[in-house]
Amino acid sequence: MTDAHETAADPSLRTTGGAPPDDAGSSVTQAPTPLLEPREGVPPVIADASALAEVTAAFAAGSGPVAVDAERASGYRYGQRAYLVQLRREGAGTALIDPVACPDLSGLGAALSDVEWVLHAATQDLPCLREIGMVPTRIFDTELAGRLAGFPRVGLGAMVENVLGFVLEKGHSAVDWSTRPLPEPWLRYAALDVELLVDLRDALEKELDRQGKLEWARQEFDAIASAPPAEPRKDPWRRTSGMHKVRRRRQLAVVRELWETRDRIAQRRDVSPGKVLADAAIVEAALALPANAHAMAALHGFGRINRRQLEQWQAAVDRVRGLSESQLPQPGQPVTGPPPPRAWADKDPAAAARLSAARAAVTALAERLNMPQENLITPDTVRRVCWEPPATVDAESVGAALAGHGARPWQVEQVTPALVAALDQGVS
Repeated sequence: MTDAHETAADPSLRTTGGAPPDDAGSSVTQAPTPLLEPREGVPPVIADASALAEVTAAFAAGSGPVAVDAERASGYRYGQRAYLVQLRREGAGTALIDPVACPDLSGLGAALSDVEWVLHAATQDLPCLREIGMVPTRIFDTELAGRLAGFPRVGLGAMVENVLGFVLEKGHSAVDWSTRPLPEPWLRYAALDVELLVDLRDALEKELDRQGKLEWARQEFDAIASAPPAEPRKDPWRRTSGMHKVRRRRQLAVVRELWETRDRIAQRRDVSPGKVLADAAIVEAALALPANAHAMAALHGFGRINRRQLEQWQAAVDRVRGLSESQLPQPGQPVTGPPPPRAWADKDPAAAARLSAARAAVTALAERLNMPQENLITPDTVRRVCWEPPATVDAESVGAALAGHGARPWQVEQVTPALVAALDQGVS
């Protein structure tokens, strides 16, 4: 048993600041221990096929779950690809793999296909891992486990400190991981991110079991592991920050044209779109509809752009001037499902009453279960059931409605009684 395992196994070693209270409601004041070096030191970065083959064999021969993490270059590069992959498994130690030099990790993924993968905030890392051939069949998400167990702070650093009593370095989470070669302090930080992940998993499993929530967590983990890749967003340009200021259809078209132009440039240069042109500048140009590059240069966000680039952005605005009315986007996105809740009182007062009662019931239940409401049941699911409730409101019909909207069995079991009472109350 490692020192971290001993810490995790002994509740008296937990620190204050975020762990759920034990049955006696006690708290502990022992100071956490800084974790400065990986147990076996910082491993060399795997950057060629022969070294990758050795690591694959070593991890296939290891035992127990495998800790997995990935570092991206959000804010620096286009897209969300992985620029470093970290793994740790009993019997294999820690590996740091460069997915730029080794872009196909499907062999490693296949070697670990029957192993439980331990990730923190799995939905953030799984897409970029999938791109390089690493797709788990079983996972344990320590962030989600922390939410279900009632921890108010579920970042990796907070969880490791509050559960295991160790302090992780926090200084390199937002650096440009596309940098080559990666500096030694960054590699140390990356190795430490998986150093205690399995230890944290073991401690959280015990805590979830103690609270009677372990099966709930397993259902959530299975849902994440089996979920298909997300569909591309429809009209992603509508998510431009500050869009609420843009009202007219031709102005909306300018946002669309500038956003799509920026995206093409960012993809070609492999840089973050925000480094090409800020969202605020796109909105400014849409509102002003500048007549020429000189007028555009006077707008906020365009003043330091050179003449050739100004003309490029002005050309995008000019293209919009030539669009017919039928080519302009409609304001707002097509709504699927219920209207915004603020409109319910006017459109359907009975539905508004149902929603109010349901929200109160879900809030009370989440507080009793000591977990965030959105992890108990998604707000969208509650809205859909309240907007179009079953013809007969009873446990069977409400449970079927929840399941039809994607609720897991444990959620159906917990939420159905509260929603039945709320739906009855809302129409009484």
